[in-house]
Amino acid sequence: MSYAQTEHYLLIGTYTKGKSEGIYVYKFNSETGDISPVSKVAASNPSYLAVSPDEKFVYAVNEGADDKGSVSAFSFDKNTGTLKYIDKQTSGGDHPCYVAVNKTGKWVAVANYTGGSFSTLPVMANGTLGVPTTVQHTGSSVNKERQDKPHVHSTVFSPDDKFLFVQDLGIDKITIYSFNPGSGKPEPAPVPFVATTPGTGPRHLTFSPNGKYAYLIEEMGGQIEAYKYNNGKLTHIQTISSLPDTFTGKKWAADIHISPDGKFLYASNRTPSNTVGAFKIDNKNGQLTPVGFESVKGDVPRNFTIDPSGNFLLVANQETDNVVIFKRDKETGLLTYTGKQIQVGNPVCLKWATVK
Repeated sequence: MSYAQTEHYLLIGTYTKGKSEGIYVYKFNSETGDISPVSKVAASNPSYLAVSPDEKFVYAVNEGADDKGSVSAFSFDKNTGTLKYIDKQTSGGDHPCYVAVNKTGKWVAVANYTGGSFSTLPVMANGTLGVPTTVQHTGSSVNKERQDKPHVHSTVFSPDDKFLFVQDLGIDKITIYSFNPGSGKPEPAPVPFVATTPGTGPRHLTFSPNGKYAYLIEEMGGQIEAYKYNNGKLTHIQTISSLPDTFTGKKWAADIHISPDGKFLYASNRTPSNTVGAFKIDNKNGQLTPVGFESVKGDVPRNFTIDPSGNFLLVANQETDNVVIFKRDKETGLLTYTGKQIQVGNPVCLKWATVK
């Protein structure tokens, strides 16, 4: 394996309420799991990040009381691993918590949690952002404390870039929009939504590498919903807990990802569980079987990521200021703590870029 394939940049988005100043860049070795700091750039609560397909730009939501609804754009130099602020645009709603870039790199989609809306923003040739088109959700669900109104939690483009899936914790729906990469205007899809069990709180969605299946993590239900996927339509095939069978405490799930080879799915559970669950994916029907649960060696695991080689899984523990590195067994899916950590204030989001 060449040096370029062994080394990757790890970008860390954070909350800046404590020790953090913004976005941090590290170099990560996918053979050894070793990390070294490269650079940082100041930003206000850059809690979720997206890297453009050509890796020349990075987009960050600015989530917080002092900056209630914007998206920042940064240029990224892959030679030096440095970010440079270039632009900021309104996100069209309060407290954006998720950002994604489509396959062409010409559109950014943002989820506004408190605003209960999402926006699509055009990307200019120089990486700056245009004026957002905002879609406002309406409705509520059964949990009056958490679901008195819409709370959009993620905006995920389909593998073929023709649809945008918008997970709304507040109304217990995956809302589905047809997406035209030419106009960037979202329109309700022929099947405009999939309802989840009331009170479960849809949070994040991920697609299998072969594009045949989609998996939803539900924050309040502490469970994973598995679906067959075909041309904008989701067909439910399974519900499974994201937690160990023995767990009886508060359910507070966070994130969901699939290994690059498509064989295993992982899901993070925040306090008091503080675990990452590993599940084997049946390649014939897409169903999940739990294979193990690993302590995250910290408190409130938010986003986590699998490195591009599939050798390691890294977990961002928001309240213990650490990113913990686990070795991943590609045959069993099980995780083993490497003893290695990155100390960084309130880490929330982890993304990758290649080293030039």
